[in-house]
Amino acid sequence: MRKLAILLLLCTGYTFARAQAIDSLQGLLLRAKKDTNAVYLYYTYGKAIEIEQPDSAVYYYKKARQLSEDLGYKKGIAAFASNYIVVLNRRGQFREALAVTEEALELYKEIGNDYELATAYNNVGNEWHYLSDYAQAAEYYLLSKKHAEKINHRSTLRRLNNNLAAVFLDLNDYEKGRQYAEASLQIAKELKDDFAIASSEFNLASVYMQLKQPEKAFELYEDIERIGHKLNDYTFLLDALLGKGDAYAAMNNVPKAKLHFEKTIAFSKEKEAPEYEMYAHMGMADLLLKIKDPAAGNYILQGIAIAQKQGSRLELKDLYLKASLFNESSGNLQKALDYRKEFELLSDSIIGERSRTTVANLEAKYEFEKKESRIKLQQEQLKQKSTLNYVLIGSAVALVIIFLLSYRNYYHKQKLQQARIDELEIEKQLTATEAILKGEEQERARLAKDLHDGLGGMLSGIKYSFQNMKGNLILTPENALAFERSIDMLDSSIREMRRVAHNMMPEILVKYGLNVALKEFCNEIDRSGVIRVKYQSIGMNDSSIEQTMAITVYRIVQELVNNAIKHAAASEVVVQLQRSEQLLSVTIEDDGRGFDTTSLQHAQGMGWSNIQNRVDFLKGKIDVDSVPDKGTSVLMEIPLS
Repeated sequence: MRKLAILLLLCTGYTFARAQAIDSLQGLLLRAKKDTNAVYLYYTYGKAIEIEQPDSAVYYYKKARQLSEDLGYKKGIAAFASNYIVVLNRRGQFREALAVTEEALELYKEIGNDYELATAYNNVGNEWHYLSDYAQAAEYYLLSKKHAEKINHRSTLRRLNNNLAAVFLDLNDYEKGRQYAEASLQIAKELKDDFAIASSEFNLASVYMQLKQPEKAFELYEDIERIGHKLNDYTFLLDALLGKGDAYAAMNNVPKAKLHFEKTIAFSKEKEAPEYEMYAHMGMADLLLKIKDPAAGNYILQGIAIAQKQGSRLELKDLYLKASLFNESSGNLQKALDYRKEFELLSDSIIGERSRTTVANLEAKYEFEKKESRIKLQQEQLKQKSTLNYVLIGSAVALVIIFLLSYRNYYHKQKLQQARIDELEIEKQLTATEAILKGEEQERARLAKDLHDGLGGMLSGIKYSFQNMKGNLILTPENALAFERSIDMLDSSIREMRRVAHNMMPEILVKYGLNVALKEFCNEIDRSGVIRVKYQSIGMNDSSIEQTMAITVYRIVQELVNNAIKHAAASEVVVQLQRSEQLLSVTIEDDGRGFDTTSLQHAQGMGWSNIQNRVDFLKGKIDVDSVPDKGTSVLMEIPLS
């Protein structure tokens, strides 16, 4: 029952309770046995942190898959796709997501029921849809619908009708699109599901826009915006903003259309949703072209850049046409011709009669002839060729194979030799780095001892002598006050000297280990009031870390926290230490000004170089994620064996 309560809280919007649920789930993960229950705990925890910490979510998804493979648990392996593709799609990595969904589909064909097969076919169809291959998308959607109808799964049927409506909209078959959109909306209202209603309303609104009825579309976008606020779903809010901008443009309300497109661009960048940003640039370009505003060219170019990066062929085709028309009207005839050529090349490969016929045939096949299996095209076998031809062909193939095998062996030998050279070079560098780091720590320890035992003892002796002198001197009030101030300054010097010695080689690190030392380091900075520092540790109780590794990790954290104080202008830093069986993970996050991570490739200072050298010495990995004005997150993963 406790696990069920945690999962329910993870689905709610109550932040404090949800945070407690995540903490409880962390505890369950630490105590979980390596069984199928642990697989779904990993997936559930990844889903809970997916929006705020996508990289960490991917880590737990991959951990769930690895455990499933170790257990031979095929359903756990297949479930990886449904979780991982959400992150990939948000990043616009549709090709990678397609490969993952196709792998899961093959597994479900072997072990899945009708519901799982319907979901797997739908996932593959979605990726083809994102990649603008509508024939492939429709084929997989209709296969999914066949399995969903077997079990009359209403929510899946609603989603598939909605997806098919979107396909026919993209193919400019608005009547078919309207039929599927209305069927989807009817099921959504039966289910009383706000998310489903908003999703179905969006496609129906798109139909009304194409049918030149922007007023009806605007009403639906208003309702989508209401649901978006209710569910706190930024995708619905983006849909509504973009749709209302299109509706205002269709109603010739230029100021409000521009305002909504600008809001969409800003919100898309904030939420890292490049697809919406691309459509907003397209909408703004159309609006500005309509009123002959030369700023349209800039929006077209920005849209082209995003479309090329996303691999969105249909949108790229439209943008090429806009660029051609814009340059033609501006007198740039050569550029206009170049863009026109690009447009024509894409047009030939996208929405032609072949795609429409294929989709129509597939629809008829799966809607009206569901009992028939897929038509398999067979080719007639070639007439038997003469024995001589077969001998010649066989000889040629054998020669090619021998050549390829010889080349492959040569290539592999060269590759192995180069790999060995690289390995020796890395070992040499690591040996040098180890010597430097050990030398640094030995020198730090020596200086700390000299400061504490030598200079510290001398200063304490001077203070004692001054205090004895005070009792034997007759001083004026002014001189007495100056004398007291001198003793106070001496006390401050002694404290500062001890602080420096402690930082150079903290005794607590040597005596009590890394976890206690980092906790004390963070608490000391937090008490100073310079910056708020929070420390969290997972799996570190009764856990010992080898001393050289502990010292090295401690120095890295010191450097990163000091960077956050000196350079990031942060108000809060979170330091997290987590240990699993074979891995030590260290995360340092701040809410400071952030920076462009590409600048690290050309960093001239010693700080980043020292950090990188220490991580390399530990044979670990470091990943820096930072956006200007949005803070910085550093993740280190260090193998323990």
